[in-house]
Amino acid sequence: MNGGDSSKRRDSGRGRRVVLWRHGQTAWNLERRFQGSTDIELTETGVAQARRAARLLASLRPDAIVASDLKRAAATAGELAAVTGCDVSYDAALRETYAGAWQGLTHDEIIARYGEQYAAWKRGEPVRRGGGELETEVADRAAPVVLHHAEKLPDNGTLVMVSHGGTIRTTIGRLLGLDSHHWESLGGLSNCCWSVLGEGARGWRLLEHNAGTLPEPVLGDDD
Repeated sequence: MNGGDSSKRRDSGRGRRVVLWRHGQTAWNLERRFQGSTDIELTETGVAQARRAARLLASLRPDAIVASDLKRAAATAGELAAVTGCDVSYDAALRETYAGAWQGLTHDEIIARYGEQYAAWKRGEPVRRGGGELETEVADRAAPVVLHHAEKLPDNGTLVMVSHGGTIRTTIGRLLGLDSHHWESLGGLSNCCWSVLGEGARGWRLLEHNAGTLPEPVLGDDD
């Protein structure tokens, strides 16, 4: 009986879609300065990126939008809300990785001061960058938020999650059931690009990754 009930639950949710959308450009992105949970606003270019991407994402007819409460993500989400009429739910659990002493440092400064720690992180070892969060801890807080909002979607419904490069990558890794050592293989997202997860009979599948633009460099904490 329990097995039959479980099968019905999987079938009833089939066809739902989650779009994981990274925020637009910030000044710290251009400076290759680690933002983490620091609350940095969009540049004028970042606002323009969000407006362009919002017009594209609106064609997916999202049923719900949930966003990080940091300014860069909230402003990006606001552009999609303006063209779709959807309300935005904000959740601090979707913030970027807290990275302690790394925050505010440029890429070169991180390499100079924390070279061994940086190398260990790139090897896929569990590292508290700058004394901050582990990537698995970021997934622990962000992935349940996405699943909670996805559960409320109608069949074949679409949720747009507006967040940050590192948080999106770890969330995708967790929802796909990948071992955390392999999350790095997903690669980063360019500003205002997105990835799409679709729900099938055996769980979530990656349908698109870093979509929405011609190839551009990944400028941000997840570079």
